Amino acid sequence: MDRTILMSVLLSFGVSVVLGPVVIPFLRRLKVGQTVRDEGPESHLKKNGTPTMGGILILMSVVITSVFFVKDCPGIVPVLFLMLGFGLIGFLDDYIKVVWKRSMGLKAWQKFLLQIVVTGVFVFYLTRYTDVSLAMKVPFINNQYLDFGWMNIPVLFFVVIGTGNGTNFTDGLDGLASSVTVLVATFFSVAAIGMGSGIEPVTCAVAGALLGFLLFNVHPASVFMGDTGSLALGGFVAAAAYMMQMPLFIVIVGFIYLAEVLSVMLQVVYFKLTGGRRIFKMAPIHHHFELCGWPETRVVAVFSIVTALLCLVALMGVW
Repeated sequence: MDRTILMSVLLSFGVSVVLGPVVIPFLRRLKVGQTVRDEGPESHLKKNGTPTMGGILILMSVVITSVFFVKDCPGIVPVLFLMLGFGLIGFLDDYIKVVWKRSMGLKAWQKFLLQIVVTGVFVFYLTRYTDVSLAMKVPFINNQYLDFGWMNIPVLFFVVIGTGNGTNFTDGLDGLASSVTVLVATFFSVAAIGMGSGIEPVTCAVAGALLGFLLFNVHPASVFMGDTGSLALGGFVAAAAYMMQMPLFIVIVGFIYLAEVLSVMLQVVYFKLTGGRRIFKMAPIHHHFELCGWPETRVVAVFSIVTALLCLVALMGVW
């Protein structure tokens, strides 16, 4: 098992590093560059034209690595499916935005409907072809599970789609979503190994792929993951959590995702209720800190440190 873990991390990392210098120039030649909002932080304007859709790198690395382990570890199949399904939705959104030059990408209802469909297939597979229970392990209480009965499925849809979009909102600074999620993937890898869940090859592959991707995504980024990567990572986090009956742990290890999506919701609601007033200088919340004077690298560092500490707290709540 130790060999499997090491191989999955190193292979995925290696594939990501090798493909980076091939995929990034290809994306640049396709002119799939990021368009930065004028109302955003002024420091972001220089990012205009930076290749996006770099999430393809992450997905390719994870899929290539997982092929070697799927026969012995069939539990990685639903995790891969949800990750690829959400990644494809993100790819369509990115493609429409950067190739068709339609700034909004997929319409909100189109993106939501596609997420419903992909999540529906995931829950069908989970309930029909696996013995994974939808009851959720309660952190810090041994052998205690939260079971909503028939409501488990609606709750699953809420958790999966909420996590996917929370991760998507986190992707706004160089290396932010990558740094936060590599820590979350590491947490799930440790939990998977300790629980013997059998999904550690894919959780380790995601960690390795993100470490490789960070070489190109840290400030100043030479590529962005786009919705292709951020939605895929959200799908991965939700799927990995459900395969180990740990969706409640997302609230802890994915606190940054939660803070990002809540900041957007609060900003929109408050703006409408007060006729134009704002709680934050800009949402998602990472932009608020930037406009408060924090350098981009500081925001990424602080958010990553918070995630690392919460992952340690969550580990204490597993056993």
